[in-house]
Amino acid sequence: MRCGDLASVYFRSKMKLLVTGAAGFIGSFTAQRLLDRGHEVLGLDNLNDYYDVSLKQARLERLRANRGFKFVHSDLADRAAIEALFASEKFARVVHLGAQAGVRHSILDPHSYIQSNIVGTLNVLEGCRHHGVEHLVYASSSSVYGASTKLPYSEHDVASHPVSLYAASKRANELMAHSYSSMFRLPTTGLRFFTVYGPWSRPDMALLKFARAIQDGQPIEVFNHGQHKRDFTYIDDIVEGIVRVLDRVAQPDPRWNSAMPDPACGGAPYRLYNIGSNRPIELLRYIEVLEDCLGRKADKRFLPKQPGDVADTFADVRDLEEDIGYKPNTPIEVGVRNFVDWFRDYYCAGRQASSVARRSAVLRRS
Repeated sequence: MRCGDLASVYFRSKMKLLVTGAAGFIGSFTAQRLLDRGHEVLGLDNLNDYYDVSLKQARLERLRANRGFKFVHSDLADRAAIEALFASEKFARVVHLGAQAGVRHSILDPHSYIQSNIVGTLNVLEGCRHHGVEHLVYASSSSVYGASTKLPYSEHDVASHPVSLYAASKRANELMAHSYSSMFRLPTTGLRFFTVYGPWSRPDMALLKFARAIQDGQPIEVFNHGQHKRDFTYIDDIVEGIVRVLDRVAQPDPRWNSAMPDPACGGAPYRLYNIGSNRPIELLRYIEVLEDCLGRKADKRFLPKQPGDVADTFADVRDLEEDIGYKPNTPIEVGVRNFVDWFRDYYCAGRQASSVARRSAVLRRS
């Protein structure tokens, strides 16, 4: 089962766009791509300290080099601030990527996920509803498939058994979006991202954690004894999918049947897509590619599966390919090499430069 042609091409050469989470990994790449297309982009982020704020600031500095970029330091959960922003800026379309990320962290700090992912998304939906936004594209996650073992994961299957609060918050976002599409005819498209990786990634993500440990000669923790598989998806492929989906405003599916409801679409202007590589790879192979690119072997500490983790992820991306004309295609050998080039430039060279600066300061004082 698949939805009909739910999206219509509706692209304007220059628009004012809001990108939430603009200092984040995916948000910063998406904002840059939209700026490259000639759009005016307002980036919003609360710059919280979930991970190294200096990395977020470095991403923002790259964006600030563009004339069409404006940054607002604000929290999505601040209702008054978000209402005022939508009222004053009159965005044409919105890419909502701001969220509290991390499956394992949701066990430690669940309240932050409700504030950011639930309250924050409600404020974005309200802003779009009241201020004529043409299309809201928002980030969901492969985590919503939860306890399901039916592979590949399809948007047309029910995702009703999340195994972490993070996953539950993302599934809630999809349901919230559907309600606004249904009640207020707000076109919304949710994108279920599958294990995104690449340059400028978050320090809590496996690739950067592994690279730093290997570079420093420290052991790496390999959960589930390295046996699980992930649909590793390169950042450029994710951004290409976001931009193509943004260009096609979600439409109601005239063939949608309420007696046999398809979760991926509806009688409202609502759509869900998977964005994944469609090539699940065992974690140990992922680590092996990283070792090859770094020229060093990892000291692996094998551990059981962690709470909230799923064994395998595997995206069915046929709808994305048929409706949007796109399928992620970057091999991990290319994507990991690009990551390592950035890692050496940002972390290794930067650390070396800091060390030289410290030594020079000592010599000047002596």
